[in-house]
Amino acid sequence: MSTFFSRSHRVARLVPAVLLALAAALVAPPASARSAPPGSLVHVGDSPYGVALTPDGRRAYVVATDPGTVAVVDTATGKAVGRVDVGPGAIDVAVTPDGRRAYVTSDTPSSLYGVVHVIDTATDKKVGSIPVGEVPLGLAVTPDGRRVYVVDTWSSTVSVIDTASGRNIGRIRVGDDPGTGSPVDVAISPDGARAYVAIAGDGVPDSVAVIDTATGKVVGWPGRIGGYTCGLAVTPDGRSLYVTARESTVHVVDTATGKAVGAPIAVGQEATDVAVSPDGRRAYVVNEIAQSVSVIDTATRTVLDTIPVEDGPTRIALTPDGRHAYVTLYYSDAVRVLDL
Repeated sequence: MSTFFSRSHRVARLVPAVLLALAAALVAPPASARSAPPGSLVHVGDSPYGVALTPDGRRAYVVATDPGTVAVVDTATGKAVGRVDVGPGAIDVAVTPDGRRAYVTSDTPSSLYGVVHVIDTATDKKVGSIPVGEVPLGLAVTPDGRRVYVVDTWSSTVSVIDTASGRNIGRIRVGDDPGTGSPVDVAISPDGARAYVAIAGDGVPDSVAVIDTATGKVVGWPGRIGGYTCGLAVTPDGRSLYVTARESTVHVVDTATGKAVGAPIAVGQEATDVAVSPDGRRAYVVNEIAQSVSVIDTATRTVLDTIPVEDGPTRIALTPDGRHAYVTLYYSDAVRVLDL
């Protein structure tokens, strides 16, 4: 396996720190129409990774991986107004559609398997932990809020959490063998009928597994999608799936046919995460080594702009009105709030 999945480098396998540090000294960020990031900077704690907004846009939950805390950011003031201690190994976060719960993946150092911590957003207290597979990373909540899908990177499975009971009700295999064809991210279709799982690793070609959420079965595998499939997002109309590849490209999959359409879209170096605007007109792509965010016109599939950000951008989340983007900065211990 690559360093990204090395068991002895828990953080490096999730955010390839060594590669980023070396490449940053050798690779200059691409030319941009902007000389500085638009918006504010919010310090949230050491090595932030996951970020999610509440449905009303009033709070952002940001996972600081090193201390194992979740910072609660007031989006009106741009200040961290609270912190939730969830313990070491915390990685990513998702908020339910009703805004009442936040779910945080954690690769617990003391256990072979990981957990998902549950936060009550009314009190900003941890109210439970749910066992999942080995090295959980990305996660997503269904539109009805009844299920949370969690990728178990080293187990080559997707855990399904029932939010009402707070239990893991099943694991869906998406790779041939544990440790190969590793799932790294997941997105849910707007109607909740499909879960799309980004697959990367040595066992199978980089691709996307399509899960029927009603049956819990894998029902599709689009062809090879780039090199080192990483992040993905579904358009609001459910017709297109945007998939990032660390070879610095973005691929668009037609969800009706399950096939990639058009040529790959060239973006900045080490494209990792992607978010689509609420109106579906733009896709925003995080480029880790390039230290930028590419703005894609979804109608023409062309890059309209490149926004520079600080060191170590990893994840991105958009406010419900689409006016701002929250980008976690792993090496800057902060979140850059972009004015879009």
